[in-house]
Formats: sequence, C-alpha cells, structure tokens
Amino acid sequence: MPLDYPIAEQTLDNGLRVVVSSDRAVPIVAVNLWYDVGSRHEPPGLTGFAHLFEHLMFQGSRNVASGQHFSLLETAGASLNASTFFDRTNYFESLPSGGLDLALWLEADRMGYLLDAVNQENLDNQRDVVKEEKRQSYDNRPYGDSYERLVKLAFPEGHPYAHMTIGSMADLDAASVEDVHAFFRKYYGPNNAVLTIVGDVSEADAFDAAKRYFGHLPAIPAPPPAPDGTIGPMTGVQRDDVTSDVPSDLVTMMFRLPVDGTPELDAAGLALDILAAGQSGRLNRRLVRDEQIAQSVSGGALPLIGGVSFGTLTGIASDGVDLQKVEDALLEEIEKLATDGVTSEELATVQAQAERDWLEQLATCAGRADEISHYALLFGDANRINTRIDQVQAVTVDQVQAAAQKWVRAAGRVQVTYRRSGTGEQA
Repeated sequence: MPLDYPIAEQTLDNGLRVVVSSDRAVPIVAVNLWYDVGSRHEPPGLTGFAHLFEHLMFQGSRNVASGQHFSLLETAGASLNASTFFDRTNYFESLPSGGLDLALWLEADRMGYLLDAVNQENLDNQRDVVKEEKRQSYDNRPYGDSYERLVKLAFPEGHPYAHMTIGSMADLDAASVEDVHAFFRKYYGPNNAVLTIVGDVSEADAFDAAKRYFGHLPAIPAPPPAPDGTIGPMTGVQRDDVTSDVPSDLVTMMFRLPVDGTPELDAAGLALDILAAGQSGRLNRRLVRDEQIAQSVSGGALPLIGGVSFGTLTGIASDGVDLQKVEDALLEEIEKLATDGVTSEELATVQAQAERDWLEQLATCAGRADEISHYALLFGDANRINTRIDQVQAVTVDQVQAAAQKWVRAAGRVQVTYRRSGTGEQA
C-alpha cells in the first residue's frame, strides 16, 4: 500500500536528529522528542530512573519555573504528556502552529538545563508521586501487578526486560541527588534523541527553529549501549497463582517473541491477532460467543528491540465459571493454531485490521510524529512509516503457522491467574 508522507531529516552539529513532515492541511503542529533511554537501560540498583525523569522533566529547568511547562503550553492551546517504556522515553505536545517556538524552547530548556532545578526537594516530591502512582496503578488496582509478575517469570533475573518501567521503590528510596544527576548526564543529551516536527510548518522553517533552540546545546559523551537481551522462546511452564479481591477470575499468559523489525515478529503478532483480535478472533468466537465461559478475551504482541519481544493472551471468566475451563480452552486454541495453521481468509482479516489501525495512527499529526520518532530513533529509518503496512501485508499463512509453532506455544509460556477471595487479602 503506497504511502508518501513527506520525510525530511537533518542532524545538527551536536548530534540531534531532526525529522520534519510538513502538512499544511490544518493549523496544528506536533512536537515529539524521543530519548534513547528506557527501563532496559537501567542497571541493577537504578531501576525506575527513566520513569522518574518522566516526572522530573515537568518540574522546571533553568528558565522555567516548576509547573510552568504545562501551564504555558496549555495556555497556548496545547495537549501534552510523556511516557516511559522499556526501550525509550518520549515527550510530546500538539498545539496551534503559532506555538511551535514556545514548544521547542521549553523542550530545549529542559534538555539542556533540567539539572538546575533537580534538587533534594524536587527529588523527594517526585519520588513520592511515583510511589503514589505505583500504589494506584499497580498495588491497589485489580490485576494491576500482572505484568510485573509476568516479566519476572518470563525473563531471568538481571535481564533488561525483567523489570517494569515503574522500577523498584527501594531503588528510588536509595537514590541520591547525585545519582539522579549522573543518570541525566548519561542519557539526556541532543545526540541521544530524535526531535520530530509534524504539521503546519515548512521544512525550512522547522529546521531553522530546531537549530535556533537546540543547536547550542552541547553533546553528551556517547551513552553506554543497552545490555543485549537476546533470548529464545520459552521452554516449560511457570505459573503465579494469586488469590485477591478482584472482580472476576482472570488468566494471562505471556510468550517470548522475536525481536521487533523482523518478519518473524510480524508473523507471531498476526498469529496472536487471529486468536484474540476483535469479534472475529478465534478465542472471542469460542469462549465468549459460543461457549460463554469468558466475559472477554484479549491479546497481542508487544514489539521490543532489545533482542526479544513478548506477547500475551488474557481471558476473564464468566461469573460462576471455573477459571480452569478458560485456561484449558485458551491452551486448546493455541495448540490448534500451531497444528492446523490458519486460513488465508483469517490472515487477510487481521492484516486488514492492522492496516486500518495503522492509517488511524498516521491520520493525526501527533500520531504521525510519534511513529516517525519511533522509527528514526530505534531503527534509524523514519521512512518506515510509509512502508510498515507493506511488511505486514507480506506475511504468509505458512509464516504465521511457523511462528506459532516456535513462539506461541502452550508448552512454552508463563502465566498469572487471579482468583477471587472476597477477603481483600492477596497471596
């Protein structure tokens, strides 16, 4: 499927990669900054630092008072946020095109001068914010710690993907201001980032603005490479059975998958989609619609670049149904997929769903900017946004079956089950 979104790239003298995609259709501009640092870069004892900086980056810098980053941009009509992942951290805003200079100035000030504002008070404050986030999103939320449990089972101790981005609260408690400053100096510099500008601005004006606000910032020493996480499919089965005050019984299975950017991962991801994506997925048809033993099923692949990815399948039992029935049905369908393969119609359906989702993602300036940064930073090729769907469409039924046989296997999985106790006490 031919896509031709314009892509123009320059690298500033300090190493900052700038990508511009001009789109004059609407008076909106999206600014998207990806740093090549995520939880997989964190050494033992420093887990949670990339996510901590997601918070600290909004607490002021040399020329911006605490809280002003949000207030200045929102006053200019912007929507903005940030996110931390295993492989990267990103900061982004969309706003009327007249606000481009403001957005770039704010991003440049915290890239270059954040540490002017990172003192003990700010560190303590944001450390408490992260702890509260963990309590709300992980500890006190039904099934909130499922991924935390799964990755500990799926990857050996010390593996770069064996801990979640929230990190260890003990590591955060032990962190000094000096530790935090050192982590920032190691990773948050222009030569470890990609800046993408998409929307109502000419290429020339966008590059000029990027140079004006970022060009004077010094490069940092080359960061250490992330540890190699290459590891093969899982062998054997590991379980974590939890009794908790949850609304329904639930089982989630996790499988190690091939590394992102490979046809094999595309095939494995499509295999999981055939099982779990949408109303036409095999699991939805059998467990939810026909046998009515599950309230819902879901699943899919989570692409990662550090030598391995992973995928999940989840089933929530219907009231009064033994969770073991749901687990057994999931495993039967996994085995059928590997043994009997898929039909060309099934593959065409999930490929069409992938195409629709991709076009929806690229339809907005913000979505396009995020994907451009993604491919520019992690793959060195921003133009992959124009060819990505072709790679998915090229996958064959034989490749899907082969990927299922190797990676999505009942005999090679980890899983977490949650069963209701009614007591509120968790095992």
